[in-house]
Amino acid sequence: MSDTSSVRPAVLGGSRKVDRVALLEKVAELGSISAAAKAAGISYKGAWEAIEALNNLSDAPVVERLVGGSGGGGTRLTAHGKKVLDMLRNIEVDFQSFLAAMGKSSQCFDRFYQYFQLMRGWHMKTSARNQFLGTIKSVKHGPINAEVVLDIGGGDELAAIITNESAENLGLAPDIEAYAMFKASWVIVAADDGAKTSVRNRLCGTVARVVSGPVSGEIVIDLPGGKSVAATITRDSIDSLGLKEGTPASALIKAAHVILAIAN
Repeated sequence: MSDTSSVRPAVLGGSRKVDRVALLEKVAELGSISAAAKAAGISYKGAWEAIEALNNLSDAPVVERLVGGSGGGGTRLTAHGKKVLDMLRNIEVDFQSFLAAMGKSSQCFDRFYQYFQLMRGWHMKTSARNQFLGTIKSVKHGPINAEVVLDIGGGDELAAIITNESAENLGLAPDIEAYAMFKASWVIVAADDGAKTSVRNRLCGTVARVVSGPVSGEIVIDLPGGKSVAATITRDSIDSLGLKEGTPASALIKAAHVILAIAN
């Protein structure tokens, strides 16, 4: 295995709080988020937030939870995650032959292009807890605003209401890759009872984590496609809805609260 430590500062930025590449390596090695977090020198919650962000910003999940079994569950890299990690491990060696290969074959260039396509999303910094990479499915214009529907994978979609001017400035059109972002405090959590609401976006899944405080708490809902949604709600709401790990729940997000972005 090649040493990627000299590459990471340029790739992820020296000031980044969590070295996501190192975290992936520890998950692959140890098969446990708690053990990987300890080895990487970060909190358990911080490790899960980093992993959830990687899954949401990748074409396919890079890490998956294992439930039950003789070992009591755990965490492992998906096939896509192993491929990504192998790419990162070999990047330093590839770089040495990159310039020479450019004149002979497009294979090395294609590998670097895929790598930077992935890392541009991982490198993005925002204050929004929820970030998703997807492909625009449709753009419907009205007199003032436009409705943009983003396919985020796994059968899930997010609709955003933005001004026509914003849609035009971003160059939004079907099949274009885009990012959808929204704050955890903007997410409404509902027991998965199928009740009708006026909220445009409804993402249904299973509660994966509950971090509860005396006044409020954070709920993380795993979606069937491998992505997740985080919500900040009151402690009373957590108790009254009976939210705990393994229970079905839905995340409701108003279309007006979804912010869209594209990579330059």
